[in-house]
Order: sequence, then C-alpha cells, then structure tokens
Amino acid sequence: MRIIVLGSLMAASLPAAISAQQLPAPAANPAAGSAQGDVSVTIYNNDVALIQDIRQLDLANGRVRQSFPDVSAAIRPETVSLAVPGASIVEQNFDYDLLSPSSLMEKAVGETITVVRTNPATGAETRERAKVLAVNGGVVLEIAGHVEVLRDDGLPARAVFDRVPESLRARPTLSVTLASERAGSRPATLSYLSRGLGWNADYVALFDDKSGKVDVQGWVTLRNTSGTTFTNAKTLLVAGDVGSADDDGSGNYVPRPRRQTRVQPGTESAAREQLGDFYLYPLSQRTTIADKQTKQVSFLDAKGVAASSGYRFENAWLGSSDEPKSAQSVLRFSNAGSEGLGDALPAGVVRVYVRDARGQPQFTGENRIEHTPQGSTIALPTGDAFDVKVQATTVERTRIGDLRWRTQMRYKVTNARSRAVTVEVVQGGLDWSDTRITDESRKSERPDAGSAVWQVPVPANGESIVTATFDTRY
Repeated sequence: MRIIVLGSLMAASLPAAISAQQLPAPAANPAAGSAQGDVSVTIYNNDVALIQDIRQLDLANGRVRQSFPDVSAAIRPETVSLAVPGASIVEQNFDYDLLSPSSLMEKAVGETITVVRTNPATGAETRERAKVLAVNGGVVLEIAGHVEVLRDDGLPARAVFDRVPESLRARPTLSVTLASERAGSRPATLSYLSRGLGWNADYVALFDDKSGKVDVQGWVTLRNTSGTTFTNAKTLLVAGDVGSADDDGSGNYVPRPRRQTRVQPGTESAAREQLGDFYLYPLSQRTTIADKQTKQVSFLDAKGVAASSGYRFENAWLGSSDEPKSAQSVLRFSNAGSEGLGDALPAGVVRVYVRDARGQPQFTGENRIEHTPQGSTIALPTGDAFDVKVQATTVERTRIGDLRWRTQMRYKVTNARSRAVTVEVVQGGLDWSDTRITDESRKSERPDAGSAVWQVPVPANGESIVTATFDTRY
C-alpha cells in the first residue's frame, strides 16, 4: 500500500482550500434574503437579548415540520417560545452545525467524493473517485486502493461532494414539529433569548472652564457577535443588569478603576419609559444590526450643562509619603433637570475634552459611570494633576492607653498654577464609631463612616497646610 501526498487540497483546518461544486442548493440558501419576518430586538447590558420574530407560515393539516432559518447562532434553545394559532409544538431542534468546507469534509467520512486535479502546465483536469477515511488533523482518502493524505502545497486541486448532508445548514436554523389543527396561512410569533448582543453608553463631554458649562453627547454602542444579522429590526435598549441563571457565581474579584467616580444619587424621576426597575431607550427608527458589527446611535445631546473642575486627593489610613503626590483632576456636573441635562444616564464611559488656546477640542481623560438616576451629582476623575500636589505625613503616633492611639497627620497642598484652586483632601480608613478628631486646623466633614474631608483653598503659586489629630483604637 502506497501513501501519496496530494497538493493544494488542505485538511479541514484550512477550509478555504476546499471547494464544493455542482451541489444541489441547501434548504436555506445563504444567497437568498433573510427569512426573518417582523423582528423586534430588546438588548440588555449583560450579554442577553430578547428576540421576537413574527413570520407568516403556510401550514398543512396534521403533523408538520417547520424550519426557522436565520435565528441567532447564539440562541438559548431552552428559552424558545412559539405561538401559532391553531397549532401546538410537538418537538423542536436547533441546528447549529453550519455548512462550511470543514464541516462538509467531516460529514463525508465513510462517503465517496470526487477529487479534481488541474495540471498547471496544460490546464487539463483529471477526476478520481475517493473515499474519505478520516478527518483528524488532516484528510485521509482511499483512491483506487491507495491511501492518500491531503495537504496544501499550492497545486490546484479541489474536492467535489455529491450532496449536502441534511444535518448541515447554511444558516442557524430552528426546526419545529407542529401539530396543526387546520391548513392555511397564519402568523407565528417566535421568541427566544440570545447571547452575543450587547450595548453600552459612551459619552463625549466638552468642558468650558471659563463659562462653567459642559456639552454632553450620549451614544449607544451596539455590538452583534451572535452569528446572525437582524434585518430592519425594532430595537429597544434596557439600561440595567437583569438577573441570569447563567451567571457563574464565581465571585472572582474584578478590580475597580484606580480613580473611582463619586456619585451622590439623585431622587428625580426621569421622563422616560420604565420596565420594572429598568429604563428603556428605544431607537427612533428601525435598524439593521449586522453580524460582527458595531453600530453607534445618538440618544442624548445636552448643551450648556452647569459644571466645574476641581481636585481631590485621597489618603489611606497612616498613609505617609516622602514626596508629594498628584491630586486627581475632577469634573463635577449634575444630571438634574434644573442643570440642563435632565435624564437618567445608563452606565458607560465619559470622555472629557477641553478646547485649547486655538479653540481645538483636546482629550483630557475619561472614566466610567454606573447607572445613574436623574438628579445625581457626579464627580468624575479624569487624570492626575500636573501642578497640584499633596504630601501626607504621619507626624507622630503615640499610645494613650492599652487600646488607644493618638495620630497626628499633616497634609501639605501645593499649587503651581497661576490661579487659586480648591483641593478636596480626604483621609480614609476611619471608623465612625471608634474615631474622634480631637484637633484640626480646618473644619472637616464626615460624609461617611470611613473618611474625613477638608475643602482646602490654595492660592495661586502657593501652598496650604492642614493638620489633624485622630484618637483611634488602632
């Protein structure tokens, strides 16, 4: 028995080198238009979408098998619901083994195909019948009593298959067996949940420091990796994280951004439709959400929203540094109706721009906001300040009892800018029930149990110093 290596006919690992000719058209022709009907897509934030597709069916009386091509390739089959007047579901199957050169060759194991070789010098073709013995990291054929292994070496050759296996589909297809009570045409409403569709909000904020105003544009960014295009779909976006039994519950730690956005939650009701505890953002027009596509649609355009810039420095408990550290640059604004924005903001990234001396908008930083109710005050850190520094020093720490300590802290704030600034200095790591500030050079606020905050004015090209003494158990 001889082993012959053939050229230009690659194993299933390189399907582009395998072609099929003179095949009958499969049941779902990929060249044809979409089989979808009136499609509605509701997309949530956590990789789940609800697809509702109303198609017109022409059913016979009795038990019939009906195919639904062009469903999502990431469908969750257990969530399928089909409502057909005068018919009930007996059985349903999701066929996701898609037609490709690789799958054709794999399904042909044990079958006979035709191998066509082309002489590169003369252009003459030769044809041989071959039995596919195996497709395991390569294609093994039996031709005229010989075993041949196919590989891709650039010589022209191709495989011709006699038919397309019934189990292969050109498009993701749901097959349903129905018990129809009568013959005739009627609408069928197909509903299911799918992965592979998601959205998030992206914001562009153009800040004018002189006027104290910011223009905010909000964009919905849609992503489709479901393996299916949804044509001319009514699209509804839901802001909020719905519960899912597919969550892994692993509890893996996901680090938060180093500069955490601070939000004082608002109490205003947004003039926007709600679904339970979630806000709805419908697209104004139908849209086609193509597979492997990212699409952006505007949903917010607010001009002249009141805003201000400032600085924030957070010091960990007993934090002491040999050299000054940069304060955070912070953009503060509100989405209250009275401030000019007036809308609930879905989670996303806010990218901040400031005009330079030539009037050209320049990017100055970005950060993430979570789902933010209307009326909230947002403090968005965008980066580290170049000219505003803070040096925290533990001046002295003494024991004042068996379980008590007295700690003296000093915060030196410097400002190299040509105008005065106010820096929010935060001492973290405190315990509300166990910490007393026995002395401080400037009055602090206690916004929460774990921190004390000083609003420190710093003159232009100058410095300010804050001191505080803490009485704690540790």
